[in-house]
Amino acid sequence: MEKSGKEIVDSIGQKMGFTPHVLETLAALDEDFVKRYGHCDGRLLSDGVLPAKTKILMALAVVASKQCEYCVMSQMRSALHHGATKEEIMEAMEVISITSGAPAVAACREALRVLLLEGKTSNKRD
Repeated sequence: MEKSGKEIVDSIGQKMGFTPHVLETLAALDEDFVKRYGHCDGRLLSDGVLPAKTKILMALAVVASKQCEYCVMSQMRSALHHGATKEEIMEAMEVISITSGAPAVAACREALRVLLLEGKTSNKRD
């Protein structure tokens, strides 16, 4: 049985740990688009030969290279939700810096603040 657009958006939200608002809007505008998107996104957010966490870190690098701050924030939140450590994310940042330069790193500024706050919160719990 094929899932509805809302079910796909809800599923993606559960896998990412949050629901990007753009997906809710897209589902309201064009359910078929969300169904196609859900298939592709399901591959990213699921373990395969590569673990989902690794694929999300790769996606983080790609969207940073495209200088999409909102996309970087989404991938950062998803990476954290999938168990990426600060060290893993910072190693991905090195790859971003080497391959895409300062503009791509600059696109990560808000996401890096989230990582910094996450680290401070984690240290307080220890």
